[in-house]
Amino acid sequence: MRKLIIQSLLILFVTVAFSQEQKNDSTKVERLGEVLITATRTERQLSSLPLPAQIVSKKEIEAVNSVRLSDILNEQTGLITVPDFGGGEGIQLQGLDSQYTLILIDGVPLIGRSAGTLDINRVTVGNIKQIEVVKGASSSLYGSEALGGVINIITENPKFGLTGSANYRGGTNNSHDVSADIGYRKDKFSISAFANRYSTDGYKLDENNTLNTVDPFINYTFNTKLRYHFSENTSLFVSGRYFIQNQDYVASEELSGESDLNEWNLHLKLDHKYNDKWSSYFEFYTTRYKAEEYLNDSKDFLISEGEFDQLLIRPEIRASYNPNEKNSFIGGLGWNRETLDRTDFSTNPEFNSPYVFLQYDANPTENLNVLLGARFDSHSEYKSQFSPKGAIRYEINDKLSVKGSVGYGFKAPDFRQLFFDFTNSTVGYTVLGYNQVTTRIPELEAQGQILNIVVPLSEFEDELRPENSVSFNLGVNYKPISDLSIDVNVFRNNIQDLIDTRVIANKTNGQNIFSYYNINKVYTQGMEFNASWKPNNYLKFSGGYQLLYAKDKDAEKAFENGEVYAPPFMLGKSAYFGLFNRSRHMANAKVFYTIEPWDLNTNLRATYRSKYGLFDTNSNGYLDEFDEFVDGYAILDWAVNKTIYKNYELGLGIDNIFDFTDPQNISNISGRLFYGRIHIKL
Repeated sequence: MRKLIIQSLLILFVTVAFSQEQKNDSTKVERLGEVLITATRTERQLSSLPLPAQIVSKKEIEAVNSVRLSDILNEQTGLITVPDFGGGEGIQLQGLDSQYTLILIDGVPLIGRSAGTLDINRVTVGNIKQIEVVKGASSSLYGSEALGGVINIITENPKFGLTGSANYRGGTNNSHDVSADIGYRKDKFSISAFANRYSTDGYKLDENNTLNTVDPFINYTFNTKLRYHFSENTSLFVSGRYFIQNQDYVASEELSGESDLNEWNLHLKLDHKYNDKWSSYFEFYTTRYKAEEYLNDSKDFLISEGEFDQLLIRPEIRASYNPNEKNSFIGGLGWNRETLDRTDFSTNPEFNSPYVFLQYDANPTENLNVLLGARFDSHSEYKSQFSPKGAIRYEINDKLSVKGSVGYGFKAPDFRQLFFDFTNSTVGYTVLGYNQVTTRIPELEAQGQILNIVVPLSEFEDELRPENSVSFNLGVNYKPISDLSIDVNVFRNNIQDLIDTRVIANKTNGQNIFSYYNINKVYTQGMEFNASWKPNNYLKFSGGYQLLYAKDKDAEKAFENGEVYAPPFMLGKSAYFGLFNRSRHMANAKVFYTIEPWDLNTNLRATYRSKYGLFDTNSNGYLDEFDEFVDGYAILDWAVNKTIYKNYELGLGIDNIFDFTDPQNISNISGRLFYGRIHIKL
């Protein structure tokens, strides 16, 4: 089967390579650089940015026939999706966990990190215009959660006149994705609406297990956008998004139930341009994420239930000042109000965080760009944060440019780490949020549940510090010819005050009480390489590679000092591999080909991830070369699309051609998937 697939794909590409005469189009219009707004909150050409960033275009999203955000991000250099409970996926960026990457839709954040990870499978790609990825600490503009970087999903705006489309994709695992959009734009007014339905029977990777790896689910996404121009200088923008999902929840042969997600957001923005130099806008954003689940036994009696209900309200005022063509300023102030009602919380906590930011963008010479920014976040529950950032880009000549940046990022303690109050009814252990310790420990001690206190309560009198990082990026862009671009970026992220758990007391039932504290200092460093070559209008090659070292500084010292053993041997420094669930090497390669006489396009995409460790298997507390590793693997995907009568497009494809699975270690790769797709322009 594998040989047949490879031979078929090779024959296809060789055939199309000679099916048409390749001529340079002398009338071809010069391609403009892609525009990105996430890195500076202003429109900037990607090629001119002093920061490491990349764009995934709508053209590529449509060509690969993907339906969920995780499918797209997994094919980008330096990004890897990691599975969460229930089949969800978070994104790891430059070796930093998913909880350190801020996810935005049209510039405003998604919420709902019940266990630190935000499940990006909630996001459909059906109405996405482009995806913007900014790497490196970005808290100078975006505050908490932007410690590692920002991913902004930009949705489509309506074109002039009445437009619309419908799309269906069906495939393996009885998966069905149906979407439709309609838009209208004329003079001062535009409006659009988008709807998506996605369902699947889930899948089972281990046939010896009676439970599914991912249980069946169905979800719906609705999105609408409206814009009205009162005049040339004043406009109003309103958008709303609604997402619901229902999924089976099967814990064992005796326990089953359901989980339900309900998410909505409302985004309002009023822009006004005073003159050629001054402009401003007022923005109001509110969003709510609610998750409910329950488990019943075989007799349909309720065993457990849980609720997670988070609300965010954020008004913001921003102003821009452009005194001349070489200098611009952007500044703003806002306020985050966040509440959470959650099972196993003894209180309904509320966060209040006013903030102010300022950015200066200068071009002192034609070849030099300097970017300076800073933000101050005050907070009701943790220490205030000051987040500066600086970046510079110098164009040596038309073919070569260099850029570098340094920035501070932070991740605020979440509600769980501050206010959790959970006791496992079966085993008997307890987990307390940092702010609950000084109240709950005396109460449990008075009830006779405390055997001894391991960590003095005095250590919980100060505030739990936010996790923070200083990131460094140094890059080179080289364009020896107009259709070939090579980017190299060297990075390092120094992370401090990582929040971990520890035993703070022993209970009389033999179990422990855990809480959170600041301890670890880690770093991630490495190199990223990206290349893109488009020799003509029909063919494009692109690829990328990341080399990553992610390590704990205290662990390095322990190995250096001869304190770590893999019995009966003492391990040296070279035996320390690094942090869990990080691969030393990741790579991707893509080929896109268009056959204009046939109105057909096809592509072949490959991703590779080298070995990584998930657990300490020799009981020394670290990941070393003598532990058991998850083997490296490669995924190969293929897609082909054929346009019929201009308004109809048929698509076919195979994801994971070689049917790779690893049931014991990887839950988010389901095996070979066949699919068909039809797209209709109205």
